[in-house]
Amino acid sequence: MEVLDRLQDVVGRYEVIMGELGQPDVANDTNRYTKLMKEQAELAPIVEKYREYEKAQETVEDSLSMLEEETDEEMRQMLKEELNDAKAAIEQVEQDLKVLLLPKDPNDDKNVFVEIRAGAGGDEAALFAAELARMYQSYATKNHWKPQTISFSENGIGGFKEIVFMINGNSVYSKMKYESGVHRVQRVPATESQGRIHTSTVTVAIMPEAEDVDVDIDMNDVRIDVFRASGNGGQCVNTTDSAVRITHIPTGIVVSCQDEKSQIKNKEKGMKVLRSRILDMRMQEKQSKEAAERKSQVGTGDRAEKIRTYNFPQGRCTDHRIKYTSHRLDAILSGELDEIIDALIAADQAAKLSQMNDEG
Repeated sequence: MEVLDRLQDVVGRYEVIMGELGQPDVANDTNRYTKLMKEQAELAPIVEKYREYEKAQETVEDSLSMLEEETDEEMRQMLKEELNDAKAAIEQVEQDLKVLLLPKDPNDDKNVFVEIRAGAGGDEAALFAAELARMYQSYATKNHWKPQTISFSENGIGGFKEIVFMINGNSVYSKMKYESGVHRVQRVPATESQGRIHTSTVTVAIMPEAEDVDVDIDMNDVRIDVFRASGNGGQCVNTTDSAVRITHIPTGIVVSCQDEKSQIKNKEKGMKVLRSRILDMRMQEKQSKEAAERKSQVGTGDRAEKIRTYNFPQGRCTDHRIKYTSHRLDAILSGELDEIIDALIAADQAAKLSQMNDEG
């Protein structure tokens, strides 16, 4: 098994980290201690799985050795069963280790910005954009993440032409990254008198939060305008020029933020969104150039890709990338997204393992 060659280095590094964590000077150095703890947490599942592998290998060797000496047929049968179980365990652990050793997306641990825009379908698309926003915010709450609205543009009947919100939490991007793309809804709108099913679309963009070190912005390239916020923000928000519009001249990216009463806080949030949009743009360009790599990933490529259909008459939700269908539409829209996202993660890992085997 080729991956075993890498595992000894992982185990060695893990033991070094554990030794360093026990030293007083490290415990007193907060930055170093935090960095080591993070690395230890990342390596621990690999080391634990490797211990399982070693134990199963030892069981195989012991069973084979005892079989050579044992003459009692009943005992031999028990040893053979034990041997087969250990071999099956090795096969599964090897597969688990390959997954654990896959290159990690450097953005997986990051918070995200979610941008939802109504597409084709007018008011119906805007209403569904609002439903998707509620779905993701409920999903965030179920995962003990914290959603926070940045900006929105309403259509007057409870829908959003556009809404941007942030989700803070543990490894948010690792799960939410699969949601980027075009979401299609098929249902009879409340305004439809003939009972006809309409098809509308909503575009979702998931962007990892960019740090200052990820994207350096020259403020000479930025124009900042202030304006009066609108929407359900309270009297103070609506009567002062607290909202901020930031334009990044080189890229043409425009960001608006109106959630806070303070113009300074809105500017800070807006700059965070701007950095993340620029990082996202660079990621999109890189993925477009690396066509072969993108084929081994699920749903982190073309934003124009239709990724999912929500069919209300049939109570069905279908993810087209992995041909996955669930008939729990109501539960999904209430934020129970794990079944779909877990299936997407599994498919992504399988595609990457297949590519790794082909390259190997």
